[in-house]
Amino acid sequence: MNRTETRRQVPLLIGLLSLGVFASFPGLRGYAETRLVESRNFQIYTDLSEEKAEELADRLEKMIVLVSGYWGRPNRKPIRMFVIDDFSNWSSEEISRMPPEGVQFVRNGGGVTMTRYKAIVGGPKVDAETIVYATAARQNPQHEAVHAYCGGTFGSTGPVWYSEGMAEVGKYWREGEKGVNASDYVIDYLTSHPPKPLRDLVDNPLEQTGDSWQNYSWRWALCHLLGFNENYSPKFRPLGLALLAERNVSFAKVYGPQIPEIDFEYRQFLKDLTTNYRCDLCSWDWKTKFRPLSSRSRPTTKVRAGRGWQATGVAVKKDQTYSFVAKGEWSLSSDGPILGAGGDQTGSGVLVGAIFSDYELSEEFEIGAVSTWTAPSDGDLFVRCRDDWGSLDDNDGFVELRVQLDSGSEND
Repeated sequence: MNRTETRRQVPLLIGLLSLGVFASFPGLRGYAETRLVESRNFQIYTDLSEEKAEELADRLEKMIVLVSGYWGRPNRKPIRMFVIDDFSNWSSEEISRMPPEGVQFVRNGGGVTMTRYKAIVGGPKVDAETIVYATAARQNPQHEAVHAYCGGTFGSTGPVWYSEGMAEVGKYWREGEKGVNASDYVIDYLTSHPPKPLRDLVDNPLEQTGDSWQNYSWRWALCHLLGFNENYSPKFRPLGLALLAERNVSFAKVYGPQIPEIDFEYRQFLKDLTTNYRCDLCSWDWKTKFRPLSSRSRPTTKVRAGRGWQATGVAVKKDQTYSFVAKGEWSLSSDGPILGAGGDQTGSGVLVGAIFSDYELSEEFEIGAVSTWTAPSDGDLFVRCRDDWGSLDDNDGFVELRVQLDSGSEND
């Protein structure tokens, strides 16, 4: 959660809250249960054990490298943090010197980042300072540290959906990882509830920071999708930088005609969401043109084992029957057996299809190596290798699928 206070004045040196709190805190001089741990980018005052405090500092340092690299701006000043594991370890004098708002957020199981800065009238925000109060649980320090970085670097954290969504994304970031690694309770919640409408996330004036972990989960899902899906990530970072700079920009202005596509992929992401789900590998193909088959048409599609749904270019018609032949080999892991389009005895590795129409995807049906199938409705044919959605990144190989009208329906 983020709180911002502005001082609009000519650029004069002023004393900032965070400096005053840290400088006057008696615990920094040696209370038995609390300690100050310092690293390159963080000053952490905490009641965690020395070992756990050092581990937290190390995780935060690794995270800030990724975060600052993504936004392209180095962290300007050390981020000051109060990380509380148990208030019973803190003296009454220490607690009394914390702002009541910070104490309350921590007691409620969360945290708050307070940002103060100067601003020239009619000019930019300057000399931002941040201070964090956070519980040690549920990676709250990492979440609040993203707020502190944005507030201290840009003077803003952006609108609620972006601010809280990216703070959640940031706390899960790992170097070199593109897959989902959100907490199990977040994934369980998102996959067991109807999707929160996209418009309610990005265009709802009633949305507010600090509302609930459930709302934070929806915001994380959207920001993760936009950040890793190949259809939307090229625009997402520039949008974020513009939002942080408080320019006259919005989700709708940037994505405009793509919003129905984002809405579909957002719903599909939530439907298939699991640990290590790769949005980049499951990015939808919006470019392929689809056409009905003629009696002479025999298009061939290369279907890769390591991708999600893939376009065939075939527009199917209700009640027409189609013949499929798929040749090739693929595997579902680096050391797994070589399979054909018929898959294995458990049904994994089978070539499957689905019909896409009006931004909805049908239930999948099995194609296998050789089969015929009668289309239950009109739409565009998509196919994939059946595998767990979190296991696509180590799949290998491909099959070539040929589709044609079945001889019995060529004259229909």
